Amino acid sequence: MRYSGLAAVLLASAPPLAAETHIIAPGDGAQERLQEALILAQPGDTIMLEAGRFALSDGLSLDVEGVTVRGAGMDATVLDFTGQQGAGEGLLVTSDNVTLRDFALENPKGDGIKSKGADMIVYYRIRVTWTGGPLATNGAYGIYPVESTGVLVESCEVSGASDAGIYVGQSRAITVRYNLAADNVAGIEIENSRDALVTHNLVTRNTGGILVFDLPGLPVMGGGNVDVINNTVVGNDTPNFAPPGNIVAGVRRGTGIMVMANDGVKIVANRLDRNPTAQVMVIAYPQPFDDPRYNPLPRDILIADNQFERGGDDPQIDGKDALLAAFGGALPPVLWDGLGDMPLGLAKFGRKVQALNLNLPKQGAGLGGARPEPLALPALVPTPPPPGAAVLPKPGAPTALEARLK
Repeated sequence: MRYSGLAAVLLASAPPLAAETHIIAPGDGAQERLQEALILAQPGDTIMLEAGRFALSDGLSLDVEGVTVRGAGMDATVLDFTGQQGAGEGLLVTSDNVTLRDFALENPKGDGIKSKGADMIVYYRIRVTWTGGPLATNGAYGIYPVESTGVLVESCEVSGASDAGIYVGQSRAITVRYNLAADNVAGIEIENSRDALVTHNLVTRNTGGILVFDLPGLPVMGGGNVDVINNTVVGNDTPNFAPPGNIVAGVRRGTGIMVMANDGVKIVANRLDRNPTAQVMVIAYPQPFDDPRYNPLPRDILIADNQFERGGDDPQIDGKDALLAAFGGALPPVLWDGLGDMPLGLAKFGRKVQALNLNLPKQGAGLGGARPEPLALPALVPTPPPPGAAVLPKPGAPTALEARLK
């Protein structure tokens, strides 16, 4: 009898004994057959999408916990939304413990895959693409988890999003790794979220590479504790194609990594090259706001041990000709607007990271009042975290979410 407690725990965590696999093939009636399977699935079931192209005319939805939707590979199984009639997302998930893996979505009229309030969700080897290239009429987000605890986005590919290829918003306990984000306005965006690890991603040919934002007026506020580590952020020089009025419409072409109004962000051991405005940009929220909960300033930002190559040689900022002349043809790798905490820097080989301080007079002033001057970021002497402090898992450390990928 002494094992009865352990047995109860194991039984509670095991999939139902009657779990089934529902195999869906492309062809006539695929829309109805696939949506019916998503509705009738039971916790623990797998919906297996065979190889081929599924021509779909409407969005899909899943609201059953513990379901796996699995294809034959991101290039083998394609959900084709080119003929989609509505303007919604391709797939909407609103249930917990869902695994999405090994299939693609092409040309959804709205977002690619959106998950809302879906805790412990896995996106694995998912491809979302708008095949016409960068267009303002493309959907806003490719992979779009929001309001969730426990998010893993791994080995995915997203291109053509008119806002962000991979966007995680108003969430916590997030890992985004080993992904390719190309030809989007923003490659990867972490917004109003905490406890995020963004690592080992390739981010290229976007307007801006990796964005860490905190915005006012949202249900979840106070983003921070975001680690941007060991990413390759190169050649982000696509002209901004976001629809007018979108917050990312203000992202300047050629931004590598951008932190805006966030707290406790670490930008460490990344490779940045050919980002013509700024390799790293740290700024305050630039617009007026009336949310008393909101802090528009960046705080506690660490920029350390990054590999800075060519960049800052065609900045999309006012007075660039004079600035380029003053700095020998290229701006320093770090651009700070002078508001909030000065970023801390600890460069390789003990050299201080060079930065450009725009010296804006106040939040919301705009670049017209800038008084640029060079800046050597003060070095940070690392100290161990206090006892009991929360620590993000190391890259590659196994997690409960990863166990579902086997």
